[in-house]
Amino acid sequence: MSVDILRGVTVVFMIIVNNPGDWSKIWPPLEHAAWNGCTPADLVFPFFLFLMGCVIPFAFDRRLKEGARRGQVMAHIAWRGLALVGLKLLLSLYPFFHFSHLRFFGVLTRIALCYVTVAGLYVCSRRTGFLLSVMGGCLLGYWGMLYAIPVPGLGWPGHDFAFLDPEKNLAAWLDREFSGWCQAWLHTGVLYEKTWDPEGFLSTIPAVATTLSGVMAGQIFRRRDIPAARRPWLFMCAGMCSTLLGVLWGTVFPLNKSLWTSSFVLFTSGIALCSLSLCDYAFDVREIQKSNVVARYGTEFFRIFGMNAVFAFLFSGAVAKTLLALPSPSGGSVSLQGWLYQAVRAGCPSTAFTSFLFSGAFLMVVFAPLYVLSRKNILIKL
Repeated sequence: MSVDILRGVTVVFMIIVNNPGDWSKIWPPLEHAAWNGCTPADLVFPFFLFLMGCVIPFAFDRRLKEGARRGQVMAHIAWRGLALVGLKLLLSLYPFFHFSHLRFFGVLTRIALCYVTVAGLYVCSRRTGFLLSVMGGCLLGYWGMLYAIPVPGLGWPGHDFAFLDPEKNLAAWLDREFSGWCQAWLHTGVLYEKTWDPEGFLSTIPAVATTLSGVMAGQIFRRRDIPAARRPWLFMCAGMCSTLLGVLWGTVFPLNKSLWTSSFVLFTSGIALCSLSLCDYAFDVREIQKSNVVARYGTEFFRIFGMNAVFAFLFSGAVAKTLLALPSPSGGSVSLQGWLYQAVRAGCPSTAFTSFLFSGAFLMVVFAPLYVLSRKNILIKL
């Protein structure tokens, strides 16, 4: 229950962050950090990866214990990864299907790569020590690559250019090389920031570590020798230690979501563990959702989003792109999204509050089909 609800909270916050009425009028907590640093909005993606990792032990432990062939399990993992990438490409092309503007990187691409990598590792070995060593190797190795490997044509980080410069770093160089190859051979493959991509190849390495941190939390859920009442305290202690380590490492390797720095992994995974601790205590141990009507319906609202999280992401993205593509009923150059935002404002000036109100209205539009799916007990899985 706690994993479903926390995932639902994450999806709800993601939809609010991604769909303001006015991008120039946003409350600071709903904005991403410009470069170094971490805001509440920057927690959405790492939380999603962390929670994806949490359910991996639930998904594979029983199948592996029952003697499922590893080859079949790996084939299923690969299929799910390919399906996620296919859906990402379809959503990127929608609604105009301009192939020359196709972006291969993105949220779903990173989710697919992390899922295939981490699930594959878990099928190979479920030992916590092995998974922890892989996580440590990802974090230390990524730090070493960005800090000690010279960038072709640019020189040494921290000597010839500033360490973690947005365009002059190894991750950005690899993004440009990949984009150049795609443009030469496929005549497509753009980058989100033109010269680099926040979901590029190299920064997927520490994102794998984020997912692995969730796997180890999921393993604690699966352990029968740990009393349920003790589990939230384990999560909280581990989360506080991880957050503190992230802050300390951030003094030399700054928190940075765009580069998904190793300190960012420890910091966000720590906050995710603390949040999971609170949810576990509230919903799995105390079961407050059974205490009164308000708690039950509030819990159910977030659980509905958490049950079909990928569908919520895809549907919200498709609706947002449709609103921006369709013209206003009143004509002119305003999109349907702009016209609806004006209706929400009801003549009031555009402010951070009215922009947030539009996000809330958009959230309820996404909630409608999710509620129908929940009522019919339909879980959309890849």
